Amino acid sequence: MLTALLTGAMAFSMLQLFLFGALGPRLVAEWGVSAAVLGLTTTIGFGTAAALSPFGGRLVDRIGPRRSLVLLLSVSAATLALIGSAPGPGFLLAAVALGGVPQALANPATNKAILAAVPPARRGPVTGMKQSGVQLGAFAAGLPLTALAGTAGWRGAVWTAAAAAALAALWALRALPADPPAKPAAPRSSLVPRGDIAWLAVFSLFLGSGIASVNTYVALFGAQRLDMGPTAAGALVAVLGVAGIGGRIGWSKAARPGRAQWLPSWLAAGSVGAAALLAAALSAGPLVWVAAVAVGVFAVSANAVSMVLVMQRSAPGRAGQDSALVAAGFFTGFAVGPPLFGPLADAGRYGEGWLLVAAEFVLACAVATVWALRERRARAAAAAA
Repeated sequence: MLTALLTGAMAFSMLQLFLFGALGPRLVAEWGVSAAVLGLTTTIGFGTAAALSPFGGRLVDRIGPRRSLVLLLSVSAATLALIGSAPGPGFLLAAVALGGVPQALANPATNKAILAAVPPARRGPVTGMKQSGVQLGAFAAGLPLTALAGTAGWRGAVWTAAAAAALAALWALRALPADPPAKPAAPRSSLVPRGDIAWLAVFSLFLGSGIASVNTYVALFGAQRLDMGPTAAGALVAVLGVAGIGGRIGWSKAARPGRAQWLPSWLAAGSVGAAALLAAALSAGPLVWVAAVAVGVFAVSANAVSMVLVMQRSAPGRAGQDSALVAAGFFTGFAVGPPLFGPLADAGRYGEGWLLVAAEFVLACAVATVWALRERRARAAAAAA
């Protein structure tokens, strides 16, 4: 039950942004907004999440995982309801900013719940499963909700998602054990990540930049350049999500101490190939489906491995804040990536856009490789001493 609830919380924390990617062709058609404005939804949502994440981590450490999860799901429901009611792009962007709150709480709250209730031997698989909830949200946005939008309109699809989030909040309230009394505010500690956490945060920044561009623009790319209908284009997000679910579960199980630190560099290298496949799809359209699978298996899965590493490396009592600091790097990447890609999409230069994504993944691979080599040298020096 705990794993299912944490998986759902991760799905709802980012569902609104996957919806913008999957429903992008419909939003562009209804409001006549540009591709750059569509990317701005991701920038605002993740920019807010990045700014709030360090404080969200402190809040979770203070009030406990049950209160945090109920808050996360309640705000997710409110955000989706406001998006479904938006009369125009301005109101929509304000609602997206509110959606940064559940994003900021998601990783600290779910990681804290795992550390409190799951034995160490099971934490890797459970972390992979709950992190796959993000991709479950991508699947829900890309297939069932996109299909529902074809009959009930995009607003009907978003309101359905809002109702589901509200029900999940009630489930968390009733099913989770009560938190201990809220702790008094701890002495302020640095909001700057250090040591292993700093390396993971920088890696996550470059990784997030690339993933955000794919999530936001792959459906629009399919509709505008590959002559796909809105439902088929939205299904690209669903395929990416399903591949990410399997990848996150599998790679998190493989992230055992002693080997886990090498996985981020390997997965980032695979992500470079996935971005190259997206560029190649301009000449061979069916490759876009292979590329969507590869992005899920490699790029999306790497973030789950980062969270396993955080729990392996965090100091006692700092799991919430350290998770938030790494998540802040990831969210900053999500805020930066789409504005860089958007002007290229507006100009129809998707090939150059996917090469930009490949370059972002190359930088993530370089950071992860340098960190892993430093780790190996440090262990060798400790063994020699």
